[in-house]
Amino acid sequence: MGLSRRFQNLIVDCPYSGAQWLRSIDLTRQLFGDTAAARTSSTIGQGLESAIVRDATSNTPAADSCNNPKNKRGLRIQMERIRFPSPILRFKCTQMSDQSNIDCFPVADRKVVMVDHARNTRLCDVDARSVMTMPNIHKPKSNPISLFVPSSGGGSLYVMEKYPGREKRGDGVGTQLSDQFEAFVWGKSFESPCHCHLLPPPPFVHDNDYFLTHPKITSYAVVGSDIYISTYENGSYCLDTEMNSWLQLAKEMPPPFFSGKLEYVPELKLWFGFSTEPSRHLAAADLSSASAMMDSQPQLIGDWNEFAPPEGWTEHQVPQLVNLGSTRFCISRFFDIRSMDDYEVIDSVIVFTGVEVMPVGHNGDGTGSGNGKVKLRMEKHKSICCVSGRTHICSIF
Repeated sequence: MGLSRRFQNLIVDCPYSGAQWLRSIDLTRQLFGDTAAARTSSTIGQGLESAIVRDATSNTPAADSCNNPKNKRGLRIQMERIRFPSPILRFKCTQMSDQSNIDCFPVADRKVVMVDHARNTRLCDVDARSVMTMPNIHKPKSNPISLFVPSSGGGSLYVMEKYPGREKRGDGVGTQLSDQFEAFVWGKSFESPCHCHLLPPPPFVHDNDYFLTHPKITSYAVVGSDIYISTYENGSYCLDTEMNSWLQLAKEMPPPFFSGKLEYVPELKLWFGFSTEPSRHLAAADLSSASAMMDSQPQLIGDWNEFAPPEGWTEHQVPQLVNLGSTRFCISRFFDIRSMDDYEVIDSVIVFTGVEVMPVGHNGDGTGSGNGKVKLRMEKHKSICCVSGRTHICSIF
């Protein structure tokens, strides 16, 4: 893989129900200005209907709140606009219905698994310019989360329901499996055959008080070859991906601190994610072992968010965190711009902000935390925005 392609990020947006467009963009260059721009070629494949796009350098026109007839206050976005390239690949469901939907799960090295509502599953390799068939998922997920666990040359993609339904406990004969938790497993490389396996569910789906707690997976991360999940009021669990077995790490848990997926930064040996509402600050934690996770408190990176929205802007969905490498991140926040008189939505805006996390010092030099841990500080770089218009950005990675 060339250097220029290595730094390309992927953005998935939905122009209409039952379709996903895949775009390639260099967020490091856009937000930090020190990476060469890159271009990617379009590709065509099989399965989920895909369309080749030959001009990948033209820009998608953006709507402007100032020209929106609903803009009763003349709101103007005083921020540089990000200019998205045309889609490099367009997917749409082969069987359109009221439930038409495509889920998009990142794998590795700009590879993406696409799953539609009819269970059709395809692997899109952007750099190889190919779309390959895969074993179909056993059951479409209503609100899925995914985690990729790499291995030598290949890896496994774990797809889970964020809000799993209660399941009856089995009769004790054999391992009970669940179609709410599945794994796509490759062999020595992504060119080798892929297998889709059902997984045993975490123990909380069998709890007698399930309907009282309505558990959901609040945060999740890959730790080595294991998967850690935390739930609201139902404890935290570890999935040993080699044995495909769950271990309960803690039954009684305080309210969850993190929300969503956590990203590992090897330079700092910490996992980063967003704190829960209402602040949704960038925060870090040591998840290197179960004891470290239970004994250490997550650390907020400063007491401020990297972007302060203007009056009339309301955050309408959870932010997304993209690890750009070298302790750099892109934080994407999603806002509705509303009028002050009737609170009507004028436009939707996505703000991309580049931040860099750096250690302040260690215990003993006057800058440490007093317990041997490294304090962290966040340096904000550039913020740029996109007025979404008719399209909806689903994923950034």
